Amino acid sequence: MRITININKQRGSVSLFVVIFAALLITILSVSFVRIMIKDQQQATATDLSQSAYDSAQAGTEDSKRALLRYQNVCSTGTVSDCAVAKAAIISPICNNAVKTLNDVVPSGSGSEVKVQTARESTSGGNSLDQAYTCTKILLDTPDYLGTLSANESRVIPLDAANSKTFDTVQIQWFNSNDLSSADNTKIGFSSNTALSSPWISTTGSATNLNKPPILRTQLMQSDYSGAGFSLSSFDDFATTSRSNSSTLFFYPNGSSGVANTTATNSKNAALLDTRQNPKTNIVPNPITCSGDIKAGGYSCTVQLKVPKEGDATKVTSLLRLTPLYVKSNFRVTLLKNNSVVNFNGVQPQIDSTGRANSLYKRLQTRVELVDTNFPYPEAAVDVTGSFCKNFWVTDNAADFADSAKGGNTFDAVTGKINGCTPTPTPTP
Repeated sequence: MRITININKQRGSVSLFVVIFAALLITILSVSFVRIMIKDQQQATATDLSQSAYDSAQAGTEDSKRALLRYQNVCSTGTVSDCAVAKAAIISPICNNAVKTLNDVVPSGSGSEVKVQTARESTSGGNSLDQAYTCTKILLDTPDYLGTLSANESRVIPLDAANSKTFDTVQIQWFNSNDLSSADNTKIGFSSNTALSSPWISTTGSATNLNKPPILRTQLMQSDYSGAGFSLSSFDDFATTSRSNSSTLFFYPNGSSGVANTTATNSKNAALLDTRQNPKTNIVPNPITCSGDIKAGGYSCTVQLKVPKEGDATKVTSLLRLTPLYVKSNFRVTLLKNNSVVNFNGVQPQIDSTGRANSLYKRLQTRVELVDTNFPYPEAAVDVTGSFCKNFWVTDNAADFADSAKGGNTFDAVTGKINGCTPTPTPTP
């Protein structure tokens, strides 16, 4: 009998393939992990540089504000020629000319850009993030006035035209896409023309009601310096030709939802529509046709207000006071003469600032206010959110202060109340 024995030699090929595939898998995972780490690091660096470039642009904006304050101070205290020189520096088309010419402390920088350094870096001469603002320019005379107001908040806007020009119309626009209750709710609701009884607009109810444009209380005040002057009593003069032309109008938005924005505007005459001319008559708002479609941009409501006297800075001082009732609103005010835009005269300058951090740039455009500190505009004589309890009297006798029979105060030491009211803070004689 013949026996055949087959001997299989193990060559290890399977183990070799397992090792190779395992090594490839580990390599792929390692490379992917490294790529993720590098990508995250690059993103973190880009975010850091982006914020640093934004901060650099903000630094340029703040230096530009200081230059504007310096310009305002020179024009109010210096000569006419000094003011002209300062204005030339402000409106210069050369980058950073205003901040380097008008600031008391000249910023450091090579070439036209200005370095942004911390106090320690300024001492040591370092700049770890290589920060600078490369270009700042100031537009002193702007074509419009932009703003945002909360519900029942007021803003007083000087209507001062640039380059000694006059205007005959004030165009007011309010309520844009930023005022919508949410990005998903773009439907605007309106009330009918007949719903003009108090309350004029309901702030509760369906979601559509939240997207109602506010009633805009618009107050126009004009004083004529070319005549015999004016006094406080002139604001209530509606009969003579020398009146102060003060008007208070309430613009009530109405329209059909879904109507797209058009160039058509509502034209009103402030002199004819002054609702305060007859104090015995209830104030009735003026219906304004607004747009129901602002998804593509623009403002829902637009009105063109014809002023009684053409605005002329050399003769007539004009002020506009806007107050949105019930809800907040963004707004835009434009001066017009024969339907052509007239620039504001330094009322709301625009600062254009470009900041840099390493090789990344950020550009900002900011509107600022040039407020006359010698002539502040008060929001109100008295403004309270709750109840208000106060007694007022005029006397030249100190003893009348504690005599309740003569209208004086009675103070309760136990409750700390004066005439039943809790003073906050406690008044002193």
